[in-house]
Parts: sequence; C-alpha cells; structure tokens
Amino acid sequence: MAGDDGLVGTQRLLGALRELRRHLDQDLFPLAIGDVAADRRMLKELSGQLDDYLLPRLTAIDAPLLAVVGGSTGAGKSTLVNSLVGADVTEPGVLRPTTLAPTLVANPADVAWFTAAHVLPGMPRMTGGGATGGGRGEPGTLRIATSGELPAGLALLDAPDVDSVVSANRELAAQLLAAADLWLFVTTAARYADEVPWSFLRRARERSTALAVILQRVPPEASEPVTADLARLLRENGLAGAPLFSVPELALTSERARLPASAVRPISDWLAGLAADARSRAAVVRQTLTGALDSVAARVPELADRVERQQAGIAELRAVVEEAYASALLGFDEGMRDGVLLRGEVLARWQDFVGTGDLMRSLQSRVARLRDRVTAVVTGRPTPDRELSVALESGVAALIRAMADGAAERSVESWLARPAGRDLLERSGVAVTGRLGRAGAELSGRAETAVRAWQSYVLDLVRSEGADRRTLARAASFGVNSLGVLLMLAVFSATGGITGIEVGIAGGTGVLSQKLLEAVFGDQAVRELTRCAREDLRRRVGLLLDEERARFTSLLTGLGGAADTAAQLREAARAVRERRERQPL
Repeated sequence: MAGDDGLVGTQRLLGALRELRRHLDQDLFPLAIGDVAADRRMLKELSGQLDDYLLPRLTAIDAPLLAVVGGSTGAGKSTLVNSLVGADVTEPGVLRPTTLAPTLVANPADVAWFTAAHVLPGMPRMTGGGATGGGRGEPGTLRIATSGELPAGLALLDAPDVDSVVSANRELAAQLLAAADLWLFVTTAARYADEVPWSFLRRARERSTALAVILQRVPPEASEPVTADLARLLRENGLAGAPLFSVPELALTSERARLPASAVRPISDWLAGLAADARSRAAVVRQTLTGALDSVAARVPELADRVERQQAGIAELRAVVEEAYASALLGFDEGMRDGVLLRGEVLARWQDFVGTGDLMRSLQSRVARLRDRVTAVVTGRPTPDRELSVALESGVAALIRAMADGAAERSVESWLARPAGRDLLERSGVAVTGRLGRAGAELSGRAETAVRAWQSYVLDLVRSEGADRRTLARAASFGVNSLGVLLMLAVFSATGGITGIEVGIAGGTGVLSQKLLEAVFGDQAVRELTRCAREDLRRRVGLLLDEERARFTSLLTGLGGAADTAAQLREAARAVRERRERQPL
C-alpha cells in the first residue's frame, strides 16, 4: 500500500477492525446454551487474532516478519530453532511438555519491536539479553532472546506442542500460530500423517496463511518415499504451494545438541532470502494478512448467529420467570373474586362487627359510636371495625406471600429444567438458589405496609365520595371506618360489584351490607368505588411481585451483551469486508 490514498485506506480499515474488536470485548457466552465451549473458543480466537496479529500488523505493515515454529510433540521444534540461529536460545529435552514459555528470537536490530508488545500484547515479556535470553521463562510469559545469526527483518517463535497433553499449551500454540506472518510447521517421518497436525494445516489453508513445512527425523532409506507422500498430502489438501524441507535423521550426542549447519542450511537460506528481499517479505505479509482479514469477515457472522442463540436462551429464562409472576398476579386476582379471603378470621371479625350491634348502632346515633370508642380506649380492645380491618390486612398479606412463594418455586423449577438455568443458579451459589425458591425475606413487611396503604386509600375514597352534599349526611350516619370496611369487603366479592359479598358470609349479612352501601352512595357510585379500590390494590400487589421477580431477572441483567450485539457484529464484519475490498494490500 503506497501513497496518501493507501494510508487513508489503511486507517479506515484499522478503524473498522477496532470497531469490530469493541463489539467482541464482552462476555457474549456466559451460560451453558448450545455448544458454549465452542462458542467461547471462537470468540477468543477472533479477539486474539485481532489483538495479536491484524491490528499490530496493519499499524506497522513494514515491521519484521514473525515466523512461528509449531508442530507436534517431540517433532524437534526447539532443536530446530537452536540450530537455525546457531545458539541455545530454547531448551529442548525429553520431558513433555518441553516448551513451557514460548521463546521469541530476534535480531538485535528488531528486538525493540517485539519487546514493546506490539505483537501478542497480552503476554508479559521476559528478556535477558544475548542468545540465552535470561533463562527458560515462566509459563504464560513470552521470553525474548536475541541472536546476531538471525537476519534482521525476521523473528522466530518456538511455540508449544499443538497436541500437548496440557490444554493451556494447546490453546497457546493456536494463539501463537494465529499471530504469525509465517508458519514453519514441523513434523516427523513417523507422525506426518497424524490428524492433529493436519487440522492445523487445513486451518492455514482456510486462512491463506503463508506456510512452510519441515519434515524432520527422516531415515535415509525412507527419505524419498516419505517426502513424496507428504508432498502428495499437501497437494490433496490444497497446500501444493507450501515449501517443503526435509531434515535427515541424525544421531545427536545429547538432547541439547544442535543439528549440523549443513542439515538446516536449505531452511536458513530460504529464511534469509525472505528477510533480505523486501518484495518477498511483503508478499508473505500480504498473503497472510489478506487471508486473516477474509477469515475474520467470514467468521464474524457465524459468531453473530451464536450470540443470537445465547441471547434467545437468556430470553427464555427471563420469559419463564415473567410467566410465573404474571400467573401469580392472576392468582391474586382470582383470590380477590373467589371469596376465600372472606372466610376464617375475616368472617369471625365480620360476625363480631355485626353481632355486637356496632353497625346498627352506627345507624342509631353518633353518641353510640362515641361510646364505643371511649369503651375501646378504657378496655384496650380495638373497635370491631378495626379488628375486621386488621383481619383483612392479614388475609391479603398472606395471599400475596402465597402467590409470591408459588411464583418463586415455579421459576426455580423452570430454570433447573434447563442447562442454562442450572448453570446460572450454580454460578449464583447454593445459598442463593435456596433463597430464590421462596419469596424474599422482606416481602412480609412490604406486603403488610402495602395493604395498610391500600386501606388508607379506600378510606380516602369513602371520604371523598361522602363529601358530596347529597351524601354527606348519610355517610356521617354510618361513619367512614364502617363504610370503608364494607367497601374493602366488596373488593373481595365476586366480579360485578358487591352482589357476591355473601360468599363466605351469611346471605342476610351480604344483602344488608349491599343495601347500606347503596343507601349511602347509590348503585353507580358503589360500582365505581369498588373498581377503583380493586385496581389500586392490584397495582400495589403488581409492584410487590415486580420486586420479587427482579430477584431472578437481576441475575440476567447484562448477560450476553446488548440486544443489538449480533446486528452490530454483522455490520462490523460488513464494514471490514468492504474496506478490505476497497483497499488492496
């Protein structure tokens, strides 16, 4: 890429890649939905390829080439690297895995580029100077060594085994190969047809990564047929253009011995030619960079599909909770209509209210009501209307708790029936799961407070309706509290006003209470008062259940990225593809 237009095009392509990287910087696969291990691996690979290779390489297109030496266990990678640079920069051995910390060897003129963490920025550097590079290095670090024998413009990186028994080493090997401009893939005459190496070689083909294959430990009598067979396999797998080098089997004096210079000269000469020829070096970079860009643009839409699957699973968990609590509210609605609340303690207090003559005394005189209040103060016993109100409060609060308990239990059962739900509950901890299986500990207090507030609202309704001059005298004859209690009872009668108030109460009492309310307010007003009281209670209960539901839904908040993440990923991939097509590399 040359000239101002090329620079502008490169910057725009970098901008598209950075935007894509921003969307990948989320925990997009938090729960066990589908093949989540493969989904997470794909996300990690894409993020790593952007961080470790595409962004740094596009930022400095003329930076030194990085050739990663990878291959199977025991292929002799470390020995090959030491032999190519003519110094013991890596530590071969018989123990497996040998390469615990990867070693990058660079010419002193290039070492600043690699120590500055442009490539593989997430790996801490360890430097020691000279060919030894300061020791073996700690796992998880990138050991930097220098060698004047390695030509400027080219660095070698000794990677862990692609088939290591240690999963972290396998993942690191894949990460390092994805960060390479050039793969030097090492295999042996005994293992060149193994499946694991070929899975990586096919990945190089799919991503158009520049590649050379080095066949080591080839017995002299098998050199021609084995090399020919490997060449055939390369052709059949679409890798016919990859240079193939053969290194004969040699008797080394120790595990730390290096191969003679003559055995690796074809490889070192080829690498030196690449480093010395700017056009050849640029061709390698162009091939790998183009393939990596095309691969990322092609894989991101698939990742977006997987993100949508994750989000659909999270939405399903949310939906079953919402359904459980919607059913709980419907259950409370039914509890307001079926008359259950008008039995038991409420019925007993109603009978006290009527049987003591309180209601009838309300009809007779204000003096009688005042006498009742004075008597209540002297004896310490609440008035019958107050006892009935308290019984209603307790019954309604108990119904709310029962509905919330049932919703919590159904929610937990639904989550446990789904892998994603089990995963989420396990991540939340056993103690949290136990708490989620029933209503929250604070619900009882909140429910009682809400019911008392509703009762105050009902009394305010009565006062407001009774303030009309036409009804003021009639309402005063009964008293606000008594009328308020009657209206509360009406809320829990059958749908259609108070005509079903006799549910659980003596029929004559129901008729009497209905007549009293109608005598004060009239038919239409009673229907409207009942509707307002019922809707206000339902609203308050709905808020309580919303708070209870949030104990579950809060666990889902923020999981799987934003709702439009999949669309944003597809748009970012499209932008990368368009920039790539407009900007020849």
